[in-house]
Amino acid sequence: MSNKPEAAGAGEPVAKGSADALQALSFEEAMEKLEEIVSRLEHSEVPLETAIELYQQGMALSRLCGQKLEQVEKRIEMIVEDESGLQRKPFAPLQGDVDADKGE
Repeated sequence: MSNKPEAAGAGEPVAKGSADALQALSFEEAMEKLEEIVSRLEHSEVPLETAIELYQQGMALSRLCGQKLEQVEKRIEMIVEDESGLQRKPFAPLQGDVDADKGE
């Protein structure tokens, strides 16, 4: 049995101190776990304490996904063509797109 904390499934609480385990998840894995938590909260009756734990796990996964998306945005380059040919520019989302995401 390993002492290394593992990320829990939607039905299992994430152990305290498992931030490293969460950080090790890929974006896709974190989204899958988040979707499982949302589904469980929406479609089954869970005790209040379990619902609170699931909500906290979901919020941590949501923050993680947001951080991973921000990291990817910083790495993306746009290739723009102008009079002098093709040029690389850093990706910068349109301000309206960023504001729309925050409002959802």
